[in-house]
Amino acid sequence: MTPRAQVLLWTAQRGSAAVLAFCVLVHLATIIYAVRGGLSAGEILARTRGSFLFGAFYIVFIAACAVHVPIGLAAILEEWFRMPRRVARFVAVLYAAVAIGFGVAALEGVVFS
Repeated sequence: MTPRAQVLLWTAQRGSAAVLAFCVLVHLATIIYAVRGGLSAGEILARTRGSFLFGAFYIVFIAACAVHVPIGLAAILEEWFRMPRRVARFVAVLYAAVAIGFGVAALEGVVFS
Protein backbone atom coordinates (compact mmCIF):
# COMPACT_ATOMS: atom_id res chain seq x y z
CA MET A 1 0.00 0.00 0.00
CA THR A 2 1.35 3.41 -0.90
CA PRO A 3 2.09 5.97 1.79
CA ARG A 4 -0.61 8.22 0.30
CA ALA A 5 -3.22 5.46 0.59
CA GLN A 6 -2.18 4.81 4.19
CA VAL A 7 -2.56 8.50 5.04
CA LEU A 8 -5.99 8.62 3.39
CA LEU A 9 -7.18 5.55 5.31
CA TRP A 10 -5.77 6.89 8.57
CA THR A 11 -7.47 10.25 8.01
CA ALA A 12 -10.77 8.64 7.05
CA GLN A 13 -10.77 6.42 10.12
CA ARG A 14 -9.87 9.22 12.53
CA GLY A 15 -12.38 11.61 10.95
CA SER A 16 -15.15 9.03 11.06
CA ALA A 17 -14.21 8.29 14.70
CA ALA A 18 -14.81 11.95 15.57
CA VAL A 19 -18.20 11.88 13.85
CA LEU A 20 -19.06 8.60 15.59
CA ALA A 21 -18.13 9.99 19.00
CA PHE A 22 -20.56 12.87 18.49
CA CYS A 23 -23.27 10.58 17.10
CA VAL A 24 -22.98 8.11 19.96
CA LEU A 25 -23.29 10.90 22.52
CA VAL A 26 -26.38 12.32 20.82
CA HIS A 27 -27.86 8.84 20.42
CA LEU A 28 -27.32 7.96 24.10
CA ALA A 29 -28.68 11.33 25.25
CA THR A 30 -31.78 10.75 23.13
CA ILE A 31 -32.30 7.29 24.60
CA ILE A 32 -31.88 8.59 28.16
CA TYR A 33 -34.32 11.43 27.44
CA ALA A 34 -36.90 9.03 26.02
CA VAL A 35 -36.58 6.49 28.84
CA ARG A 36 -36.59 9.07 31.64
CA GLY A 37 -39.53 10.81 30.00
CA GLY A 38 -41.47 7.57 30.17
CA LEU A 39 -42.08 7.42 26.44
CA SER A 40 -43.43 4.16 25.08
CA ALA A 41 -42.13 2.57 21.89
CA GLY A 42 -45.26 3.77 20.10
CA GLU A 43 -44.72 7.34 21.28
CA ILE A 44 -41.10 7.26 20.18
CA LEU A 45 -42.05 5.97 16.73
CA ALA A 46 -44.76 8.62 16.47
CA ARG A 47 -42.12 11.29 17.08
CA THR A 48 -39.56 9.84 14.64
CA ARG A 49 -41.86 9.09 11.71
CA GLY A 50 -41.36 11.61 8.96
CA SER A 51 -38.68 13.54 10.86
CA PHE A 52 -36.15 14.90 8.39
CA LEU A 53 -33.75 15.85 11.18
CA PHE A 54 -33.87 12.40 12.79
CA GLY A 55 -33.41 10.70 9.41
CA ALA A 56 -30.52 12.96 8.40
CA PHE A 57 -28.76 12.41 11.73
CA TYR A 58 -28.96 8.63 11.46
CA ILE A 59 -27.86 8.65 7.81
CA VAL A 60 -24.70 10.45 8.98
CA PHE A 61 -24.35 7.87 11.80
CA ILE A 62 -24.69 4.97 9.32
CA ALA A 63 -22.21 6.57 6.90
CA ALA A 64 -19.64 7.13 9.66
CA CYS A 65 -19.96 3.47 10.70
CA ALA A 66 -19.62 2.37 7.09
CA VAL A 67 -16.32 4.27 6.78
CA HIS A 68 -14.85 3.57 10.21
CA VAL A 69 -15.51 -0.13 10.79
CA PRO A 70 -14.25 -1.63 7.50
CA ILE A 71 -10.91 0.18 7.74
CA GLY A 72 -10.31 -1.19 11.22
CA LEU A 73 -11.70 -4.62 10.39
CA ALA A 74 -9.40 -5.00 7.38
CA ALA A 75 -6.39 -4.03 9.51
CA ILE A 76 -7.37 -6.53 12.22
CA LEU A 77 -7.89 -9.32 9.71
CA GLU A 78 -4.50 -8.62 8.13
CA GLU A 79 -2.49 -8.15 11.32
CA TRP A 80 -4.08 -10.58 13.77
CA PHE A 81 -5.27 -13.33 11.46
CA ARG A 82 -2.59 -12.97 8.77
CA MET A 83 -5.28 -12.79 6.12
CA PRO A 84 -4.08 -11.67 2.68
CA ARG A 85 -4.77 -7.96 2.10
CA ARG A 86 -7.16 -8.56 -0.81
CA VAL A 87 -9.23 -11.04 1.18
CA ALA A 88 -9.28 -8.81 4.25
CA ARG A 89 -10.45 -5.84 2.20
CA PHE A 90 -13.12 -7.95 0.50
CA VAL A 91 -14.45 -9.14 3.87
CA ALA A 92 -14.39 -5.57 5.19
CA VAL A 93 -16.26 -4.19 2.19
CA LEU A 94 -18.78 -7.02 2.40
CA TYR A 95 -19.30 -6.26 6.10
CA ALA A 96 -19.79 -2.56 5.29
CA ALA A 97 -22.39 -3.38 2.64
CA VAL A 98 -24.34 -5.58 5.03
CA ALA A 99 -24.12 -2.98 7.82
CA ILE A 100 -25.34 -0.23 5.48
CA GLY A 101 -28.21 -2.46 4.36
CA PHE A 102 -29.29 -3.17 7.94
CA GLY A 103 -28.87 0.48 8.93
CA VAL A 104 -30.96 1.76 6.04
CA ALA A 105 -33.62 -0.90 6.66
CA ALA A 106 -33.84 0.12 10.33
CA LEU A 107 -33.97 3.80 9.39
CA GLU A 108 -36.72 3.09 6.88
CA GLY A 109 -38.74 1.28 9.51
CA VAL A 110 -38.34 4.00 12.13
CA VAL A 111 -38.52 7.16 10.02
CA PHE A 112 -40.19 6.39 6.72
CA SER A 113 -42.79 3.73 7.55
